[in-house]
Amino acid sequence: MTFRWLSLLVLISTQTVAEDASNEPVVIESLVVEGRQTNLLGEAVSASEGIVGQTEIELRPLLRTGEVLELVPGMVVTQHSGTGKANQYFLRGFNLDHGTDFSTHVDGMPVNMRTHGHGQGYTDLNFLIPETVGQLTYKKGAYYADVGDFSGAGSAQFETAKGLEQGSAELSVGEDDYYRVLLMNSFAFAGGTSLFAFEGNRYDGPWSDIEEDLDKTNLLLKHTHSLDDGELSISIMTYNNSWNSADQIPSRAVDQALIDDLGSLDNTVGGESERYSLSLDWRSAGLHGSAYIIDYDLNLWSNFTYFMDDEIDGDQFEQVDRRLIYGGQLSYLSNDKLAGHHMQNRVGIELRIDDIDEVALYHTKKRDRLGTIRSDEVTETSIGVFWENRVTWNYRLHSVLGLRYDYYDFDVNDRSGINENGVDLSVNSGTANDSLPSLKGSLIYTLNDAWEGYVSAGQSFHSNDARGVTSRVDPADGNSVDAVDPLVRSFGYETGIRGFISDRINTSLALWALEVDSELLFVGDAGNTEESRGSKRKGVELTTYYRLTDQWSLDLEYAYTDAEFTDDAPEGNEIPGALEHVVQAGVAANLDSGWFGSVRLRYFGERPLNEDGSVESDASTIWNLRVGYRKKEWTFKADILNLTDSDDHDIDYYYASRLETEPTGIATEDIHYHVIEPRTYRVSLTYQF
Repeated sequence: MTFRWLSLLVLISTQTVAEDASNEPVVIESLVVEGRQTNLLGEAVSASEGIVGQTEIELRPLLRTGEVLELVPGMVVTQHSGTGKANQYFLRGFNLDHGTDFSTHVDGMPVNMRTHGHGQGYTDLNFLIPETVGQLTYKKGAYYADVGDFSGAGSAQFETAKGLEQGSAELSVGEDDYYRVLLMNSFAFAGGTSLFAFEGNRYDGPWSDIEEDLDKTNLLLKHTHSLDDGELSISIMTYNNSWNSADQIPSRAVDQALIDDLGSLDNTVGGESERYSLSLDWRSAGLHGSAYIIDYDLNLWSNFTYFMDDEIDGDQFEQVDRRLIYGGQLSYLSNDKLAGHHMQNRVGIELRIDDIDEVALYHTKKRDRLGTIRSDEVTETSIGVFWENRVTWNYRLHSVLGLRYDYYDFDVNDRSGINENGVDLSVNSGTANDSLPSLKGSLIYTLNDAWEGYVSAGQSFHSNDARGVTSRVDPADGNSVDAVDPLVRSFGYETGIRGFISDRINTSLALWALEVDSELLFVGDAGNTEESRGSKRKGVELTTYYRLTDQWSLDLEYAYTDAEFTDDAPEGNEIPGALEHVVQAGVAANLDSGWFGSVRLRYFGERPLNEDGSVESDASTIWNLRVGYRKKEWTFKADILNLTDSDDHDIDYYYASRLETEPTGIATEDIHYHVIEPRTYRVSLTYQF
């Protein structure tokens, strides 16, 4: 979008207190920040956290909503299925699947779905309207006491805007029957500011044998009211979507000319999803409280192995998830003294309850159910408490110490009884609980007014699917299985530096490492739990944002990761899907003449697809372009996505499958891939009022 937000310039109201040589408190004045030029000196805990404003988001062309997370340096966002499904995320050597080790929140509400029908930590951002994002705050690493589950690799917090400078109506059209309507405005109401935003999106996609038939609607209603000593916001969000999917395809089917790169072997897969939420956010002096309730549904049909398990009806399956999520958090920040040194203490408590009516896996054919593989009712409750202590020892040295304690309770009740494989799953019902303390800390050294160095270390975790915690038998064959650990520990450490050069260049360098006890995951596609070994990752990240002039900017982000399993095994120690090299770069312009735009490059390198590294994916490169022009109340913009018409792959997997034409009883291991969508053109016209 091309309008300006009132919240475009974000006022950091938290005052940072340092001390001069005489130990007298010195209040550093509040900073007005805009996007990547945010000066986090005196605020940041590590070199790998940052803030992005709407001014940068509006200049970036997006193929899918989830790509807003590519504003996190080193993050790669891809898709292996339909547009309505959660994206696939890669960061710091993790194939995060759909979000297992990266925690995401929107207006204080958790996005990661635990004990989910498709994958643990499932992170679907399709309910978010990118133009409503006032600020994105990201924190990589495990060094933050206020972030718990799914945060081994990092976390992101989206905050929607509280008001707009102008209302706007936008119409976008593009190839393959792409249509998008956006209407948003804010106004004074009931002593505060009310904002509404509506998005409608239709898209058929470039696929040769399906119409994606994406049908998405989003609505945001938000009212913010100033109090005597604080502020209260109330938000309602609604999301409804349906789509057909072009899933990943086996290379041999293309080589044999059974389909082309844009073809499908099962054209009846897809999904339907709904999300409705009510949330409150209250800030007053040192207090911050929030509460939410989320109603979420998903039906997802997939077929990844075709005719391997069922040679007659095929291997299509349906994943179901129906739940209510409710919870909230309360924290208090106090300013104190420690032996004459300024000290801040922040304490908080978080509660989340997932009341899951049904999380299930069904065998289907053309979306009709043939039998139940697994179906459960689950209640998962967690309570987290944390304490963070910050001390300014002198003008140069600051310390941050954090403690966190998380408690989880799992209650699983089987709904299926004897499944289609003749396995009695009632023994998989049960209860369990677990708890985990986490210690985190950082030392920050101010070199001068422009440079700061960091040393950080911390423990984190991700929870496992509740069904894996109580499982006793495999739903596929009835064999005994071991229950998995409810909470899986990770430990990370990092050193880095950040600074400004001539007020034009904002740069940071981080050297980091992360160890995970076990990458245990519940495999929603199969209905069982897959156990892997412990792992370790280490890497380096470099970010540079160069404001060439007040109207031109250049950015470069590079991430390198070395990842491997910690225990030797005959099959090898490579971690499938672990990215080694990621490069993102761009040039953006916002000219006084009314012209604006950006051109962006995203490169992610080869990665192993099996544990001995004998099979690798190719590297992938994509360019995107946005050009726009503003004239009074009108704005025109044009996007060219996949500018060079690359036929590289969005994602690659290596596993066994069987085509309908292949010999009975024979499964073939093959690379299965999803191609980057071909070059496509989209234009938008916006009227501001």
